[in-house]
Amino acid sequence: MTRPTARQLWQVLEPIHAVVYFSAEPLAALVDAGYRGFWMGYFAQRSAPFGLATPELVDATFFNFTSERVHRALPSAWEYAPPAAALAARVEGSVRALERIAAPGTLATAAEVADLALAAAVSAPLSGLPLYAANRSLPIPDQPLARLWHACTLLREHRGDGHVAALVGAGIAGRESHVLHALEAGMPPELYRGSRDFTPEEWASCVAALESRGLIESGRLTPRGAAVKADVESLTDALAEKAYASLNDDELRTLYEGLRPLAQAIAASGDLPMKTPIGLDLNEI
Repeated sequence: MTRPTARQLWQVLEPIHAVVYFSAEPLAALVDAGYRGFWMGYFAQRSAPFGLATPELVDATFFNFTSERVHRALPSAWEYAPPAAALAARVEGSVRALERIAAPGTLATAAEVADLALAAAVSAPLSGLPLYAANRSLPIPDQPLARLWHACTLLREHRGDGHVAALVGAGIAGRESHVLHALEAGMPPELYRGSRDFTPEEWASCVAALESRGLIESGRLTPRGAAVKADVESLTDALAEKAYASLNDDELRTLYEGLRPLAQAIAASGDLPMKTPIGLDLNEI
């Protein structure tokens, strides 16, 4: 295998991080910590690296949720349990999920893979990457599987911050980014109604806004729209590559080949949906 790209590495580290959103163990751990319902737990655990995050901060950094959804969860989440409780619950629950899902022998190299992932994760520049920077300020877990999940989370949020920057630079608003991606990937609007609170009216409004800028016509991306989307993805990849510059080709191959079996086991477990609004397709792992 040639040197894995940042996109290839994202495809195998994203499922490892994403158990925190979908697997029973971390979801139960957040409820046990005191949070009420899925969305309160989601916003609490993901924003907890900021401390007592305000809804305005989360709205800005998470980028593509409705403000109403964010304000329903925050700051009231902190009345039920502090950020430290969310941080502990997400790691402990995710580790339990990974231990359940992992195929026999998959975890034998967890410490080596975690160290490689962490070496990449802490080597990237912080400038302009707020959610990545907040997560990087957290203590590094000692337990190998917890360290691996933490490293994958750092790399994931590093890429996510870069993706937001690429979209903002291209003049694409957070809600519009869903429509642009859905049309490019052939994903139905219904997928976004439950997960991102889209009403048919808001979806139509975003479509109209993108049409007015020549990015959509007759329900499809125009050549200009396709080019804008391609440029966003290309810049996202280029920014994400900075996290892997410290690893040589052999180390990156070892990292990819170490992450992939666990990612495949997660895909086979059924815990995660095969396609999500973030663009990950588990069939491609």
